[in-house]
Amino acid sequence: MTPIKTADLPNINLYMDQLTTFMDERLEHTKRYGEDKVLTKTMINNYAKNNILPPPEKKQYSSEHLITLVFIYYFKNILSITDIQKILDPIHEKYFGNKDFSIQKIYEEVYALESGAMDTLTEDVREKFSISRTAFEDIPESEREFLQQFAFICELCFDIYLKKLIVEKLIDELPDRSQRAKEAKEKKKAMKAAAKERKK
Repeated sequence: MTPIKTADLPNINLYMDQLTTFMDERLEHTKRYGEDKVLTKTMINNYAKNNILPPPEKKQYSSEHLITLVFIYYFKNILSITDIQKILDPIHEKYFGNKDFSIQKIYEEVYALESGAMDTLTEDVREKFSISRTAFEDIPESEREFLQQFAFICELCFDIYLKKLIVEKLIDELPDRSQRAKEAKEKKKAMKAAAKERKK
């Protein structure tokens, strides 16, 4: 599975139709069925509406928007929208539009790690497959293949489940920025109300 390389990102801002076409073409290899859509206009609008994706500038999306959408695309298959927002909020606050250390640099660093882990992951899957082939040896051959396939699926799912639990635990330990933003908003509102009272 080859991620989108930063060198392949367009060097101009894209309108919505161009954006969905680009994402659909570049992430086509991740689709289960040919007719599946990678990202729809409705999905992208909802991400922006819910502050998971920074809003476009003059209806145009930059390479940083594209990178954020790639992260969202992979996260959304595992994590809730709330968890995705909690992960991406600090990234957007500190690095979106940051010329010194951009989201693009974060993306490059993360995917360098990912590509390095592919060999280890492939070997782990092969080992799980080999172990599953040793199961149900006393079952008639006509049923054995299905049950061994079932055992292999169970092993992979349990591995994903454990890793998902770890990810959720890590997310739960992150500072709740939405709560802090809410408190700051309430404090500002209280200060305005107090200032208004003083003027009376």
